[in-house]
Amino acid sequence: MKLMETHLPAYCLRETLFGPVAVLWSVHRTKPKICRIVLSKSGAAAKQVVGMLATKHLIASCPEINVVVDKIAAFLTGEDVNFSLDMIRLDCCSVFQRKVLRVLYDIPRGRVSTYRLLAKHMGTPNAGRAVGTALATNPFPIIIPCHRAIRSDGALGGYQGGLNMKRTLLEREGLVFRDADHVATRDYFYAE
Repeated sequence: MKLMETHLPAYCLRETLFGPVAVLWSVHRTKPKICRIVLSKSGAAAKQVVGMLATKHLIASCPEINVVVDKIAAFLTGEDVNFSLDMIRLDCCSVFQRKVLRVLYDIPRGRVSTYRLLAKHMGTPNAGRAVGTALATNPFPIIIPCHRAIRSDGALGGYQGGLNMKRTLLEREGLVFRDADHVATRDYFYAE
């Protein structure tokens, strides 16, 4: 029986420099779509997190998903990779989170913005914390580059893969740090 016929949710794992990454996906409207990407971090390997999310996921992939997984692995080695939103299930996010994720998606490689500036750009200038919460639960890290959102003082804030991963990703994109936790730039994307 082919997965495309069953419509059961599936996942595939890829070993990366940052540990295993899990891509959860299913067939939606006859096409494979990514439902979630799970990064490993200290104390929570991706496969363990997948097991906590659902017990009835098949270990499977397909050519379309393999392309995205290969791109994720390449991105994590430092390659300049462009992702499309066509393969992800943004419709599973709230309206507010979708708006946040789309605004964040537009931040180019090598640039950062702040939670407050993202909120202001969206027309909700007092929603900096809500933007941070939406990014903390971003189901598509890497494809939606939430590592490019930082605090107004230049501090990293949080990241699903851990702060070491966030810092490493930003350094690979050419950002410089003034100390262990603060980006040196004040040239924020979406700043006026």
